[in-house]
This record gives sequence, C-alpha cells and structure tokens, in this order.
Amino acid sequence: MKLYSYFRSSASYRVRIALNLKALPSDIIPVHLLKHGGEQLSPLYRQLNPSGLVPTFVADDAESGRAVLTQSLAIIEYLEEAYPGVALLPKTPIDRAFVRSIALLIACDIHPISNLRVLRYLLRDLKVDEEAKNQWYRHWCELGLTDLETTLAADPRVGKFCFGDTPTLADCCLVPQIFNAERQKCDLSGMPTLMRIVDNCRQLDAFIMAAPGNQIDAEI
Repeated sequence: MKLYSYFRSSASYRVRIALNLKALPSDIIPVHLLKHGGEQLSPLYRQLNPSGLVPTFVADDAESGRAVLTQSLAIIEYLEEAYPGVALLPKTPIDRAFVRSIALLIACDIHPISNLRVLRYLLRDLKVDEEAKNQWYRHWCELGLTDLETTLAADPRVGKFCFGDTPTLADCCLVPQIFNAERQKCDLSGMPTLMRIVDNCRQLDAFIMAAPGNQIDAEI
C-alpha cells in the first residue's frame, strides 16, 4: 500500500489514522503542497490523481489488481470493506449513518471552504488581505464545529469518542479538523465535548503516529 500524503493535509491525516487503527502498514510518499509551485499540480502527479489533491491511495486489490483511489472518505470506506477486522463503523444501519453524518459534516461542510486552494484564491485572485483570509477561515470553521458540538453534546451515543468508546470514522475526521482549527487560532472554548473526544483520541498510538509532527515530511 502507498499513501501520497502531505503532513499538514487534514484529508491525508484522516487516512493515516484509519490505516493505523486497522494496523495496516503503508508507504507514505510525501507530496509537498507548497514547494515547487505545489507538487500536487505536477503533470506526473496529475497522471495519478487528475484533481491535483491529496491524498491518493494505491494498493494491490485482490479482485481488481492495482487500485488507485482518491478522496479520503472513499479510501477509508474501502479499507473498512476490504479489511473489516478493526471496524470503523458501528453495526446497525442507523448508527453507521450517524457516524457518517459526523464525518461528512466535517469533510463536506467545514473543510472544503477553508481548503488551501480556496484560501489561495481569496488571496491571489480576490485580493483579500491576510487577516481577512484568516477571519474567513475562523468564521466557517468555528460555525461548523459549533454545530457539531451541539449535535454530539445532546446525543447519548457519544462516549469517550464520537460514537461509544471505540474510535470510528467520525474521530478520524474530527481530530485533523481540530488540528487545523488550533493552528489557525480558532476559538474552541465553547466546545468541551469535541475537545474531550479529541483529548481521548490523542492518547492512542494510532492518532499519535498519524499526527503531522510525526510524519517523514514534517516541518518544524
């Protein structure tokens, strides 16, 4: 297995966590999103992933041979189906949908509008200044996380983690988003449920090993 990854990419971070939780060894191939104009935009990388994004996952699948997968949630769903030994989704359909809804709120509602290419467009094309760009990020991130805090704080299925006392797909998405929020100095003071869950996750080896600062391409 190979994972084309950038150490600070939250989408790549999600997949690294899932691989670790399932104890699946993989070769991490760094793709630097800033150097050389963005290595993800190179013709060679775009042959592998035409969207020019990370992560990209490459594996030898038993049925289809060499498989190239993009989009972090699709990659994790593949791992869930192909390697079900350590489950990242609950057993019942309604609970699986609940966990997916948390993951999708983060991956589809919060993350895309504060993605690197969106922020670059604000700066380079719309001529927004740095502080206004940062306000944009904090506004949308805090709004989405506040909604998630409200949801999880009221749901009895929440335990040590987003669902019960075992990490799921939801936690794979939450921890990277909180990492980004902390890095951008978002106000997380009103999100005790989220921060409690993240603190529990950060005590586990799977999350520690996947953290940006522990990657081979990490920059101090």
